[in-house]
Amino acid sequence: MLFFTISSVLLCWMGLSGFQALFSFYIFRTLIITFIFQVCFYYFDLYDLKIIPTIPDHMLKVLQTFGFACILIAFIYFLFPFLVISTKIFWCMLFAAGLAVFLWRFLYFKILERRMFVQTIAMIGTGKFAAEIVDAIERKGDSGFKIVAFVGNSSSPIVPLGVPVFPEIKGLKELCERQAIGKIVVALDEKRGFPLYELIPYKFLGVEILGAARFFEEITGTVPVKRVSPSWLVFSEGFYVGRMKRTLKRAIDIGAALTVLLISLPIFVASAMIIKIGSPGGVFYRQERVGENGKIFHIIKFRSMKADAEKNGPVWASPDDNRVTKFGRFIRKTRIDELPQLLNVLNGDMSFVGPRPERPVFVKNLERQIPFYNSRHVVKPGITGWAQIYYPYGASVEDALHKLEYDLYYIKNISIAMDILTIFRTIKVVLFQKGSR
Repeated sequence: MLFFTISSVLLCWMGLSGFQALFSFYIFRTLIITFIFQVCFYYFDLYDLKIIPTIPDHMLKVLQTFGFACILIAFIYFLFPFLVISTKIFWCMLFAAGLAVFLWRFLYFKILERRMFVQTIAMIGTGKFAAEIVDAIERKGDSGFKIVAFVGNSSSPIVPLGVPVFPEIKGLKELCERQAIGKIVVALDEKRGFPLYELIPYKFLGVEILGAARFFEEITGTVPVKRVSPSWLVFSEGFYVGRMKRTLKRAIDIGAALTVLLISLPIFVASAMIIKIGSPGGVFYRQERVGENGKIFHIIKFRSMKADAEKNGPVWASPDDNRVTKFGRFIRKTRIDELPQLLNVLNGDMSFVGPRPERPVFVKNLERQIPFYNSRHVVKPGITGWAQIYYPYGASVEDALHKLEYDLYYIKNISIAMDILTIFRTIKVVLFQKGSR
């Protein structure tokens, strides 16, 4: 949104007398406008480039977003009149920034369509893991990578039409010498007997050589659990949270939990009253969950099911669960049932961001069926998490496996910035009611 900031500052400078004396104040106004447009572009999926739309459809969506942003700005100006920028300056700024956005996005989509600035890679392997990587690159329209050569079986169905396949690694030498290959990805299903020394000359040619797991993690935001070994987990970077980071994360959790509790107090009280009046049973639902280092704690939620929902034992939730009350269905969709978990955060059992805590009875079963499943318990569980914003709600072992791939990526790359990004994206998921059950 650099266009909005630059156009606002320049137009204010040209159109307002004594601007230099009030520079910081007009910068503040400009940043508010920029932030509003930034948020609107994000929540209208204009930064989601996994699928490249047609240019007319995209530009129409940009226009709709501009309109919504203007309505939002008008509302803010009504509440805070001292922030108002003169009508002439505002519309000139909007026209200048809009023109720049249209031109830039038109150019960007043309570049994406022609894949002009992609990194070229050679794939060693034509088996299942290689197929998963090829599929991931194709699904992510803006991955920035293009496979220009394979080493392996030339009859493999994963090889795109026109891409050369070499039976041996030495076949890549000419392409690497011409700098036609920037990376080599080793994606073999079976690495035993692989002549690693044959890659040494390519290393000296300046070609980056990556393991398939690391490359897959880079383009998908997941750790391929079934494709990694204990040695990969031991020797890979990340998976460590220092004392300073833990202390800062805890301070942010407490501050954020208190703030959200205060803001949501009317919703909290109203929901409690409706639950109490609407169906027999308590307002809150307490349930055992597995927390940090395997410690058992009781998660607190607003009760969304009938009081005797689990009289026959614990079961996975289902899409049309008849145990859920009418109001319970609403608070699940809007995530209001999660609000009491802020008390778990204040108590230290949970964090704002982390892997979602699972029930002990399910954890025991999943640890037997999924490799590294207990690794998700090395950090505090969260109200929201990396898996919650990228993977739809699931209630099966297969779903638990895919969620673990996201959880391990979060644990491997955990940071305050990643937590903030996760919370920001969670707001979008809640607003559009994705993934709840």
